[in-house]
Amino acid sequence: MLSPQKFMSPFDCNMAIDSGYKVVLPYDGVGVGDVGALVQDAIFSRPPKACTGVFIGGKDIKLALDMMAAARAAMVPPFEVSVFADPGGSFTTAAAMMASVERLLKGRFGHNLKGLRISVFGASGVVGFASAVIAAREGARVRIVAHDTVEPLIALAQFAKERFDVTLEPVAGQTETLKAKILAVSDVALSAGPAGVNVLPRRLIARAPSLLVAADVNAVAPYGVEGMDLFMNGAPLPGCSTLGVGALAIGDVKYKTQAGLFRRMQAAAQPLALDFRDAFDLAREIVSPPRRPAKKRPARTRR
Repeated sequence: MLSPQKFMSPFDCNMAIDSGYKVVLPYDGVGVGDVGALVQDAIFSRPPKACTGVFIGGKDIKLALDMMAAARAAMVPPFEVSVFADPGGSFTTAAAMMASVERLLKGRFGHNLKGLRISVFGASGVVGFASAVIAAREGARVRIVAHDTVEPLIALAQFAKERFDVTLEPVAGQTETLKAKILAVSDVALSAGPAGVNVLPRRLIARAPSLLVAADVNAVAPYGVEGMDLFMNGAPLPGCSTLGVGALAIGDVKYKTQAGLFRRMQAAAQPLALDFRDAFDLAREIVSPPRRPAKKRPARTRR
């Protein structure tokens, strides 16, 4: 497990162990230039087809993807292993939030993400940015909202266009007046700001009649969306018709998604490269209700 930060996240270590890995070796302070040697030390010390995996952590999506590319470039067939990137849990959390929102949209309004107007509050963070990219890849019209200066989001939008070929529109949202204007032309609002910070007050949500769904990944009070319950998963927010998705409802899907990708690495016959796209695919499977088997008709008897 490789992290460019001072520590590897205990959350990710526990997830790997609980998902079936017997030994977890965290390496911190790892730069892109360090990845190749570490990966080759790992693969050459065990026979091919050994159940070894590489996990990329940290808090920077661009850096994590660069480290993932360096890990894959270090493979020497037949010494190849799977690589899974989930910086700050952003890929699996974003995937869980977008899959949960999509499930509600389909079940309640008969609509998928394509063409919908989605505004992401807290888009400069790893979860918000990953959510914006996932939504844009699904055909949504995505606005990323600035809470300070808009310049950092302009740079993020450029990176998203260059790396993922998606369009994100940076907009100013520093005041309640600006937020109200954004919500008035939004079908979905995603709150991915810092823990314990109320981003969207109740009065703003109540004045946005076209807002279908609001989702919030903040599990520390005050929550990002005022009036949100942590376990809310499709109930209307207080005083309006907007459906809410709370942090623990999202977290349940996130936990299953990250654990599922760890298990997929162990079971794979060929080496995998897992990122936010794989996380979203799996999260969709997790939130989809199981199909009921068709009832068998009783056999007709000849008279």
